[in-house]
Amino acid sequence: MRPKKTILCVDDNEQVLSVRTFLLETRGYRVIALTDPHQALEVIDNSLPGTLDLLLTDLIMPQMDGNELVRRAKDMHPQLPALIVSGTVTAYDRAGRADVFLPKGACSPAELLERIRILVARKRGPKKYSMPSAPMVPSRSIAAVSA
Repeated sequence: MRPKKTILCVDDNEQVLSVRTFLLETRGYRVIALTDPHQALEVIDNSLPGTLDLLLTDLIMPQMDGNELVRRAKDMHPQLPALIVSGTVTAYDRAGRADVFLPKGACSPAELLERIRILVARKRGPKKYSMPSAPMVPSRSIAAVSA
């Protein structure tokens, strides 16, 4: 059994955070749910690189916006994928250093889960596989062809 992927989920709206946490946990993710971006930075700072699989944050929060949170998080862990969502903004062309921005209206649960799946898979890196070896050609058939 593969270990659960860990998502740090940050939103100042406790109701939205609760729904997101439930959605993610029922899909097999481990969720660290926080309403304060400063606490999120503490969690990131205290975690070893690679132990967090995704930072999922709201864009507009009173203490610190999602862009600033992502910027600071990536300063600490540059390989940490980040997804910013917004329930109020429909277009945001300065999504900072986030890997994905999902605006209002485009953030259905299915879309959110698919983007998360892709980002978490990308973090793992490409799948390693060996190239299939060329089929062995019996020496008699080579001799028969050249004769």
